[in-house]
Amino acid sequence: MLRICVIDGQGGGIGAAVIKRLRDVFEDRADIIALGTNAIATSQMLKARANRGASGENAIVRTVAVADLVIAPVSMVMAHAMMGEVTPRMAEAVASCPARKYLIPLFQENMEIVGLTSAPLPHLIDALIESCLADHVGSMDKIR
Repeated sequence: MLRICVIDGQGGGIGAAVIKRLRDVFEDRADIIALGTNAIATSQMLKARANRGASGENAIVRTVAVADLVIAPVSMVMAHAMMGEVTPRMAEAVASCPARKYLIPLFQENMEIVGLTSAPLPHLIDALIESCLADHVGSMDKIR
């Protein structure tokens, strides 16, 4: 079974939106693990129907090491992002884990990725599912 780690911080809204869509597409054919930088983020992602969840630095560091896919805001590879919630150890673990990483370009940091066009979160999630995860879904009909 495909092991997908969804990581988020602060209120967990991005991760929860991603998990809801993943659950619609994959149903029960994927093990979706919610990893929050804090307990509130993890709780929101669990409400979105993640299979299980954990919070904090050690949970993130240990779990991404055994993931097949990691989905997170781009800030998760930036030390001290999310108002300091992303520790250097978390950022390093996510960036260097062997899993395929899909980073969502939403962040509050004082930075911009040149050439990136702005899009609302639902459109970014649809692009993630349709373009990046299509190979992992049994039928393209499930995506639409």
